[in-house]
Amino acid sequence: MRFLIVRTDVRAAADVDIAAAWAGGGRLRDETTSPEPRRQVVHADDRDAALVLARALASVGAVRAGKQRVKVLPLDEPTAAWPGWTVDRGS
Repeated sequence: MRFLIVRTDVRAAADVDIAAAWAGGGRLRDETTSPEPRRQVVHADDRDAALVLARALASVGAVRAGKQRVKVLPLDEPTAAWPGWTVDRGS
């Protein structure tokens, strides 16, 4: 399975927006419609390599300070290597 490792900026949220999301039962952020700005993108061919790369990106000062985050995203269909993994296709 292939993976995408992304280092993104963390978007700040105002207290009013957080309170509104909690009160309305909605989401504060929706990554499908408005993803965080990307700083760095790396590809990996297997899970172990993806985790090594993610660990390396997590050592960046901005990530350690909480201003950026690292995400590991699977690009292909899950395989038997991930037992119990199911894909929700949204009917």
